[in-house]
Amino acid sequence: MTYPILDGHNDTLLNFHMKDSGKGRSFFEESSIGHIDYPRAKKGGFSGGFFAIFPPPNASLSVPKPEHYLTEDGYDIPLPEAANPEACYKVTNEMMQLLYQIEADSKGCFSVVKNIPDLKKALENKQMAAILHFEGAEVIDPDIKNLVDFYNQGLRSLGLVWSRPNAFAQGVPYRYPSTPDIGPGLTLAGKELVEKCNELGIMLDTSHLNEKGFWDVVEYSNAPIVATHSNAHTLCPISRNLTDKQLDAIAHTDGVVGVTYSVNMLRPDGKMNKDTSLDDIVRHIRYITDQIGVEHVALGSDFDGTTLPNDMKDVTGVPKVIKLLEEDGFSMSDLKKITHENWIRVLTDTWK
Repeated sequence: MTYPILDGHNDTLLNFHMKDSGKGRSFFEESSIGHIDYPRAKKGGFSGGFFAIFPPPNASLSVPKPEHYLTEDGYDIPLPEAANPEACYKVTNEMMQLLYQIEADSKGCFSVVKNIPDLKKALENKQMAAILHFEGAEVIDPDIKNLVDFYNQGLRSLGLVWSRPNAFAQGVPYRYPSTPDIGPGLTLAGKELVEKCNELGIMLDTSHLNEKGFWDVVEYSNAPIVATHSNAHTLCPISRNLTDKQLDAIAHTDGVVGVTYSVNMLRPDGKMNKDTSLDDIVRHIRYITDQIGVEHVALGSDFDGTTLPNDMKDVTGVPKVIKLLEEDGFSMSDLKKITHENWIRVLTDTWK
């Protein structure tokens, strides 16, 4: 049995945008570069998902490495400075143009979807469905007036922060071991942004958000709470993962956690080690299922934005995870929910 995969998070647009990483490759030609292109996606059962726009911390995307910030027990990477909104605006517009250019060049096999009927139609017709997501709200003006403009351009999912501060909230730094309770909650503008996203029907993503900010979203949002690419803190106590109380809160809102394949968020030791078993992905899915129910867990790979287990390699490795889930006792009904139905339910409850 094969299942259409609707995935919670990828950074493929960034990989193509960055000349050093994309190396001029075409989305419609199979490559060994990066994690997703159209031919490999089809092989892996990838039917679509949230295509993130992420303005990088700097031009070279030289994200600090954990091994450069070792502590006695793990690592503690300093929180990056706030990004320049003007630079983020430029990159965001370039990446949006890239997304729509892929759609224009696709000859009908790739569709940027903005409502539930179009999402379901794309999946039924085996089109790749792309949902426009901003990873960090740096391009949103503090007075929130331009949010409607981005909505009209297709924005349907918004992460309030990446792991850095902005006008609305503060992201959580990468620390291991650590709770996510680092830094202040949402600003007044952040609370207003949550309410405006609810009003427009933009899904709010709490991945990368610190714990105080998370609880503010729970308080001020009237839509399901989601974390598009986060795992269980009990199994891997890194600051980016979700505590049991956070998992319970997500379930209470009928939300979803997208389990990421990032090795340092899977492993109990938090290490950036590619020799990580795919069983660790299953372990997190099983734990979240047992904690809050299979209706509240999905897939959130972080393809093209993280370090994957060697056995995953790229998007073609996803069927291996599905097979392991089957062997772990997940039913056909369970796997439909995990692979696509849970995301569709949340978007149905969120989009206007």
